[in-house]
Amino acid sequence: MEVKFQILRQNPGESPRIESFIVETEAGSSILDCLNQIKWSQEGSLTYRRNCRNMICGSCAMRINGRSTLACKENVGQEIARFCADLAPGEMPVMTIAPLGNLPVIKDLVVDMKPFWGKLDRVQPYISSAARQVPEREFLQTPEERSKLNQVGNCIMCGACYSECNAVAVNPDFVGPHALAKSYRMVADNRDAETESRLETYGEGTDGVWGCTRCGQCNSVCPTEVMPLDQISKVKGEILARSDDQKSRSVRHRKQLIELVKSGGWIDERKFGINVVGNGGKDLAGLASLAPLGWKMLTKGKFPMSFEPSEGASEVRSLIEAVQAANLSKL
Repeated sequence: MEVKFQILRQNPGESPRIESFIVETEAGSSILDCLNQIKWSQEGSLTYRRNCRNMICGSCAMRINGRSTLACKENVGQEIARFCADLAPGEMPVMTIAPLGNLPVIKDLVVDMKPFWGKLDRVQPYISSAARQVPEREFLQTPEERSKLNQVGNCIMCGACYSECNAVAVNPDFVGPHALAKSYRMVADNRDAETESRLETYGEGTDGVWGCTRCGQCNSVCPTEVMPLDQISKVKGEILARSDDQKSRSVRHRKQLIELVKSGGWIDERKFGINVVGNGGKDLAGLASLAPLGWKMLTKGKFPMSFEPSEGASEVRSLIEAVQAANLSKL
């Protein structure tokens, strides 16, 4: 079959442009196979990364038909089924290929990975040296202890999750799902001696776990099912379990959300802002910052003057308490 490849190309210092190539291929051919065919027989200057061709190295990550994935993983037949199913008889299927997002383009489909690796380094993704100083014996783990690390250990650092991360797109200082998934690997490893200090770092401001928007894009594109969002949620859970309301506004936000839903079945918005931003009246600057919004809501008739608990509030409370008790039993 013939397939048109529309590739976003870019030379250093130039604006990006789209170039089209027609490839004679088969349904079982990978996208990487097709790119190789273009490079070897049509356009030798086409630039992209590739290596193992077996979903191990992560080198060939790029955006294929609008989503970040591995070129060696996706094949032509799969892509046609996903995005070209409504083609008219005889109409040629089209594949759009672009570089990863959220990273500077060096040339064509090659991006500069320095920001990606720099943010990984910020979470210190290695066991603390103090924990390794066990001169008399190896630091052994039980199968149960090791099993906590398996899923995150599957990460091949391809950058697909980082490319699709909405939090990185709006906050360049956010470390990214790849780094935070790896951070859970450190928190869960019983050989590490820096858990408390790590959680302190991971929970600071919006550059760490609290900057995640929970959009789920990282989970949807991860080729090895690391599920970065799930790992970020686990780190948040560890922070919340060790912190009181005075730790930070982010921690207070999560805790108050749960407590207010437990109390009334849904959130009493009057209390939420005062308890979170105003710290229950202790943060005068925070309270003052709420005044303009409160006045605007009041004049527009949007301020809730009363609160009615939802139906089934007691059932909601019992469910939350059961989950909390189950979580405590795992600690």
